[in-house]
Amino acid sequence: MRKILITNDDGIEAPGIVRLAELAKEFGEVWVIAPAHERSAASHCITLRDPIEIKKYDFPVEGVKAFSCSGTPADCVRVGSLSVMPYKPDVVLSGINWGYNVATDIQYSATCGAAFEAAFQGYGSIALSEDRSDCHETTDAYIKELIEEYIDQRFGRGQIVNINFPGCKLSECKGIKRNLGTSCDSFFHDRYKLLEEKEDGTFVYMVDGIYNEDAEPDTDFRAIVDKYVSVGIVNNIK
Repeated sequence: MRKILITNDDGIEAPGIVRLAELAKEFGEVWVIAPAHERSAASHCITLRDPIEIKKYDFPVEGVKAFSCSGTPADCVRVGSLSVMPYKPDVVLSGINWGYNVATDIQYSATCGAAFEAAFQGYGSIALSEDRSDCHETTDAYIKELIEEYIDQRFGRGQIVNINFPGCKLSECKGIKRNLGTSCDSFFHDRYKLLEEKEDGTFVYMVDGIYNEDAEPDTDFRAIVDKYVSVGIVNNIK
């Protein structure tokens, strides 16, 4: 039986990880080790100079062994697979993230960071993300098919499968696009807004991105904009 480790960056209480764990039970024995709190945009950060606390968690999916972790999503994969689980996982599923992880956002994504850590450790690795909406029709229609397709596939060292589901109704989704490249653009062109200039010379800024959908053809970003499920193999350092 496959040994499956699930984590995320939205926190162990996020609805997406519950949905993923419920589905993953059909593919093997499931362990959930996820951050105690949201750790979005933590990238591949790991904890080196502070202890990491692991606590048993009453997860709402029967038969799943679950623990919350004080560290980052990448920490969850490291300590979970190397110390908490009695054996190494065959595959790590990271998600279902609330918000796309495509294009240049991948480098900031802790969902993908956890998946990259899994790949570095030599496990199969799939990152799964969807639109920040309450419409899960497309995700629910395609996710089982895609997990089944990729759960036993292995790619090069440092490579992950990155899957993103558009937030449209199923009737509006145009299908799946596979083997897509990673866009060099992003949904937001970032800038920073000055909030306050203090008397002591301190400047207070807040990120204030400009929304963008001008994506290159044949990329993950373009596929999502055009209402396709996006599937790509993403490379990190090898």
